[in-house]
Amino acid sequence: MQLASGFILSTQCYDSAKGISIVVWILSKQGPVKLISTPQKAVFFINESQIDAANRVFSEHGIFCEMKPVALKSFMQEQVVSCYFSSLKHYYNAAKRLKAQHIKVYEDDIRPIDRFLMERFIKGAVWAQGRQIKSHPYPVLTDTKFKKNSDFTPQFSSLSLDIECNGEGVLFSIGLVGANIDTVLMIGQPQDTSELEFNLHWCVDEIDLLNQLCIHIETVDPDVIIGWNVIEFDFSVLHARAEALGVELPLGRNKEKMQLRQGNFTRLTIPGRVVVDGIDTLKNATYHYDSFSLANVASIELGEEKLINTDNRLEEIIRQFNEDKLSLANYNRQDCILVMRLFEKLKLLDFAVVRSQLTGLELERMGGSVAAFTNLYLPLLHRSGYVAPNLGDHGLSFDSPGGYVMSSQPGLYKNILVLDYKSLYPSIMRTFCIDPLGLIEGLKSPDNAIEGFNQAHFSRTAHHLPELIRELSVTRQIAKDKKQPMLSQAIKIIMNSLYGVLGSKGCRFYDPRLSSSITLRGHEIMQTTKQWIEEWGYEVIYGDTDSTFVKLDDDLNSLNCNEIGTVLARKINKRWQRVLQQDYRIDSFLEIEYETHYSPFFMPTIRGKTTGSKKRYVGKVEKDGTSKLVFKGMETVRSDWTELAHKFQIELFEILFSENYSQELIIQAFDRYVKKLYAGEFDSLLVYRKRLGRHLADYQKNIPPHAKAAKQYLAENPHFAFQRGQIIEYVYTTQGVEYYMGKHNYDYLVYVNKQLLPIVRVIVNDLVCNNPFQPNGQIILI
Repeated sequence: MQLASGFILSTQCYDSAKGISIVVWILSKQGPVKLISTPQKAVFFINESQIDAANRVFSEHGIFCEMKPVALKSFMQEQVVSCYFSSLKHYYNAAKRLKAQHIKVYEDDIRPIDRFLMERFIKGAVWAQGRQIKSHPYPVLTDTKFKKNSDFTPQFSSLSLDIECNGEGVLFSIGLVGANIDTVLMIGQPQDTSELEFNLHWCVDEIDLLNQLCIHIETVDPDVIIGWNVIEFDFSVLHARAEALGVELPLGRNKEKMQLRQGNFTRLTIPGRVVVDGIDTLKNATYHYDSFSLANVASIELGEEKLINTDNRLEEIIRQFNEDKLSLANYNRQDCILVMRLFEKLKLLDFAVVRSQLTGLELERMGGSVAAFTNLYLPLLHRSGYVAPNLGDHGLSFDSPGGYVMSSQPGLYKNILVLDYKSLYPSIMRTFCIDPLGLIEGLKSPDNAIEGFNQAHFSRTAHHLPELIRELSVTRQIAKDKKQPMLSQAIKIIMNSLYGVLGSKGCRFYDPRLSSSITLRGHEIMQTTKQWIEEWGYEVIYGDTDSTFVKLDDDLNSLNCNEIGTVLARKINKRWQRVLQQDYRIDSFLEIEYETHYSPFFMPTIRGKTTGSKKRYVGKVEKDGTSKLVFKGMETVRSDWTELAHKFQIELFEILFSENYSQELIIQAFDRYVKKLYAGEFDSLLVYRKRLGRHLADYQKNIPPHAKAAKQYLAENPHFAFQRGQIIEYVYTTQGVEYYMGKHNYDYLVYVNKQLLPIVRVIVNDLVCNNPFQPNGQIILI
């Protein structure tokens, strides 16, 4: 028997003569290895009381199923039996037929390959032992047994891929850039390429292009293929063109065929390789951009631009293919390079690996918080004697509330402290044992359980999430100590997603008693924290989800404030330990931290009202001898306000927070900005940017400005194209709203009323502008 150890690249599951075969490609230290399991069976569960009805269905439809008693029950306390299938075809047909007869089926939506790995607690890497049947070009082990492997970190070879095509998906070229290749495959007659820094391979037609792609990938032999929207676009187009042209795409190792299935999301399998998308990985790593387009992210992160920057990029790509193929090749290659540099700088592959090691999700499986939760929780649940529920099994219809947001006291303050609960919701779940299994077991024995909300009770001993959160917390602290930022960030994301998953109606474990016991406990904790702080002689002016804002005396310096913040945090944590032992007989894992000292701090009113706003404030912080303005929810951090508004708001708050502040200085700044605006000095700052949330044709009534500008431009330029999700740049002119094209006759009064005055009114609440620009150049403010 041969032993192998490596990181999972791809997985497949198919029917064979002996049963269901599980095929796993791994990357070992010696290179790729193909692993084929012993014959497996797929399984789901039904209630024991419905065995006879199920057997009648199986008999009627010729479905072979082996039923076995199992020590498991449903959340409704009904005993279940396991239904085993030696054929995937019978497995899926059985689930469909049983549901048609209103026979409840449990866990039939768990893919057999996912169940195979999760029940063995395999996450990312694996130990394997099997009989070697082939050694070249890649070793193949059969009759393989699998075990989890927590100690293997892969070293991938990667390739950046990008395609160019027309609007119908007809291919022009394919760029391939990596450690061992720098090539563009281009359809067309050979031209002189002596001045190019890369290899340009000419192809006769699309069929030749696709064949050359397979040849080049086989030659370079990458473990990972990266790109930008590469699964949903590039490989989807390649798959569609291959099918249309009757061409196979043996892009996998051993020349195995690529498989692509589209549904709620596109599932791509290239045997022996993995495809990782940059956009999905960025989103899962919680990066935020106004636009996730390659042009925008590369500009922000790399300071580099795409080689085609026209508004209608597709039109220029088509023109270059017809008239200037060398320029198109340069453009195609540059996109590959930008993707590769972004992956390297932001360590996106590192993040994907760590996420897979923590959750068991495939490297390319982004999103999937619910799937990650299921991977982690389901095997533990089975070992506690339960099968997972189906959506809605709880039968409850009420919704749980969101996070607690306290009414604010608006005004300008000298000293504000922010005390922040560290990972509040995971800490609540750990402290109060909030857990799907814990809820079911707690309801069975409420007298010895921890009381939640909405008649929820949670077992003190039968649960899994509290221990999982503890393990993640310990691992994250170790990662911080060892300066492993990717691991720390991945754990933080997983911990923060636990509540989101339990609060999602798309999760099988959703139960409003679970989610409300988290959020309402959060409300109680925030209100109690406010009460204690006020008992100790301080004023709380605002609170939001897990943060409490405390006002201190104006005559205190930063050292005094820091000391008070540290003392308050220590007192609150100690009091929670005492209170929770007394009231619930539980240990407190709540931890509040002194986070920030703002000096000064401004909390605005709600526009047009005297009451304080929520989730909107500005403060100044001192760090390492320098001061910095922090904006929350204000115009300067919102993408739907212009750069003019951003610039103006920053200047106003610098004035407001200065020692010689006066309302007159605010008015003078407003006066100065209006004059410069009308003089044309701010013309480059007047562009609005907003994403098309729908297809342009779908905007029929109450058309918003950005869609109106795009529609008007399209009417005048019918060759142009706008895509759903595209960022539209528009401006207000004397002719109304227009698509931004560089130079316009701007309607400056619109910008005064929509961009400058609202910001002034945040500070000078009763400011009214009447005919703001007079012929004599004076601003009249009443």
